[in-house]
Amino acid sequence: MHRRSLLAAPVLLTGAAAMAQGGAPLRLYTAGAVSAFLPYGEGLAAFLARQGLPVVVECSAGSLENLAKAQDDAAAIGTAFLGSAADALAGTPAAGGRVHDRVRALTPMYETSFQVAALRASGITKLGDLAGRRVGAGPARGPAEVFFQAAMAAAGITAEIVPGDPAALATALAQGRIDALWQGAIVPIPSLLAAQAQADAIVFGLDAPLVAAVVARLPYLAPTTIAPGTYRGQDAPILSFAAWNFIVGNAALPDAVAYAFTRATLSATDPVAEIHPSAAGTRAANAPANSVVPFHPGAARFYAERGITVRAG
Repeated sequence: MHRRSLLAAPVLLTGAAAMAQGGAPLRLYTAGAVSAFLPYGEGLAAFLARQGLPVVVECSAGSLENLAKAQDDAAAIGTAFLGSAADALAGTPAAGGRVHDRVRALTPMYETSFQVAALRASGITKLGDLAGRRVGAGPARGPAEVFFQAAMAAAGITAEIVPGDPAALATALAQGRIDALWQGAIVPIPSLLAAQAQADAIVFGLDAPLVAAVVARLPYLAPTTIAPGTYRGQDAPILSFAAWNFIVGNAALPDAVAYAFTRATLSATDPVAEIHPSAAGTRAANAPANSVVPFHPGAARFYAERGITVRAG
């Protein structure tokens, strides 16, 4: 595992949180280069360090690995897409058949939506055009792959899925070694921007009936619209589907630490300015958007103090 940064000020960490974790930093698992999770995590770690709460940011393969870390390690927290969390809690094949019963929610992050990039010269402009093509979809069994499978099933097509790091897949698309790149993140999606920076690529989504069909299959998703001008050359809205991302931890994380982390993370007056441009949704009021993962009791106590009802477990 590659450790990106250690932002710690343990001498400033006071009260119950310091006693509960002995001054040791939490490990925040995010994702790889050109991901949306990594810069969010680094921005959050810097924000928390200024408040005396030490966090080590770790690269990972994304949501499913982060959920496994949170399942196994009381000192690990991770960024996670709620769709992947649903698979992890149920122990579906996408989660390796393993039930993640120790994972608990802490704080909301932002919504993830899904789009596709393809070289303009390829003539690929809609999901149906991907039938029989080579399509990059991020880490194997990750959320992008899972939801691409759902979109293909709804569209009645099949394609060859090419797993890999989003940054490497963006380059593969630019070089013509894959036909398209399907990704999910806060918009604009970093890997799709990277592909456009390397080649003349267009970005598109799904038509309204296909969005409705996917949401009917996976009701924790919701329709979303990406405004014109979000991507280079995009002169019309892009339709897609989206779901929330949350930071999760282990049920054995001490209540005082979970409370301190939740309180500190959600103390930002302007999360976009203080944490990261993607952090607009990092507000206590968005906690009820999670109906998938039970909240850690320490986090639930913070929300209850603010009159927000969540399901603790």
